[in-house]
Amino acid sequence: QVQLVESGGGLVQAGGSLRLSCAASGRTFSTYAMAWFRQAPGKEREFVAAIRWSSSTTYYADSVKGRFTISRDNAKNTVYLQMNSLKPEDTAVYRCAARTYYSGGYSSLVDYNYWGRGTQVTVSS
Repeated sequence: QVQLVESGGGLVQAGGSLRLSCAASGRTFSTYAMAWFRQAPGKEREFVAAIRWSSSTTYYADSVKGRFTISRDNAKNTVYLQMNSLKPEDTAVYRCAARTYYSGGYSSLVDYNYWGRGTQVTVSS
């Protein structure tokens, strides 16, 4: 079992920055990859970014490339999402996810088997 707890959400003005954290506990040694998803009101959950735990290979949605950076700290079993140049359309509940097995994909909900409960990010204009 892997437990994920997000933190760092809040209210910021457009152009501001936030850093989200997701602390993992449990069988973290088996974590293959972690990711961030977000869900805005009335919309489906969408992929934001992912990172392979061992290689640090990263993947990003086109909407956040150049603005968001995903990283991880193996010693702390924590993944981060640095969010810069925030826009109102970034407003959503952000959830981190983990998978303990290899998956050919990285941007689908079914690619992950553990989820945090989410943290709210609100960007005002």
